[in-house]
Amino acid sequence: MKTEVAIAILYQEDKFLMQLRDNNPNIVYPAHWALFGGHIEAGETPEVAVQREILEEIGYTLPSTFSKFGCYPDEKVFRHVFCAPLTVELNQLVLNEGWEMSLMTPEDIRVGASYSSVSTDVRPLAPVPQKILLDFMETNGSSN
Repeated sequence: MKTEVAIAILYQEDKFLMQLRDNNPNIVYPAHWALFGGHIEAGETPEVAVQREILEEIGYTLPSTFSKFGCYPDEKVFRHVFCAPLTVELNQLVLNEGWEMSLMTPEDIRVGASYSSVSTDVRPLAPVPQKILLDFMETNGSSN
C-alpha cells in the first residue's frame, strides 16, 4: 500500500515557500529543498491533512481559498498537492520542522538548487517537488 501525503505550494508574489529538509539520512530527500506537508493520518481527508501539516510545520493557517492542484503518484508515495497564497511575511512563520525555510524564485526552481544560510552552501531541490513546481509555474505562468 502506498503512503499518502498532502503537500502545499505556498506562493507569495512570484516566489515559492520551500523547506530545507533535515540532514537526516533516515528521511526521504535529506538536506534537500522540498514543499511543506506530510502524511495523511487514518480517517483524515487530504484537505484536512494539508491544513494540519502546514499549521504544525510553520504555524500558518491556510486561507479558505486553498485548492487542489493535482496528484503525483509514484511507486511508493501518492502525493495530494494543494496550492494557496502565503498571506503573511516570512518572519511571521515559525519553523517547527526542517532545517530552514526560504522563498524561492522561479529561476531557483528551474535551476534546481538554492543557497542555504543555515548549511552555508547550495542545496538541491528534491526532484519531485521541483517537477510539481515546474508544472505549477507552467500552468499558472512563471510568476503565478
